[in-house]
Amino acid sequence: MLMAEVVGSVVSTQKDPSLVGKKLMIIQPINSHQEKIRFQQVAADTVGAGIGDYVLLASGSSARRLFSEPSDAVDYAIVGIIDTFDL
Repeated sequence: MLMAEVVGSVVSTQKDPSLVGKKLMIIQPINSHQEKIRFQQVAADTVGAGIGDYVLLASGSSARRLFSEPSDAVDYAIVGIIDTFDL
């Protein structure tokens, strides 16, 4: 799993049918000190996350299987909202 901050959302009227009805969010991967790492990505939201939330991400085949109809177009999925970081 990865950690990230939700920094925005994506609206796409033309997309693969497997993405219809999925909320797409722009995420910025972070480390345990909430420092940005890597580059921004788009993730399908499964938990109702909002901009500014810190979230947990599943990736690859794990992310694709989270939906009732598996989606080959999903590479990242938001699977949890982080409440606190305890180091």
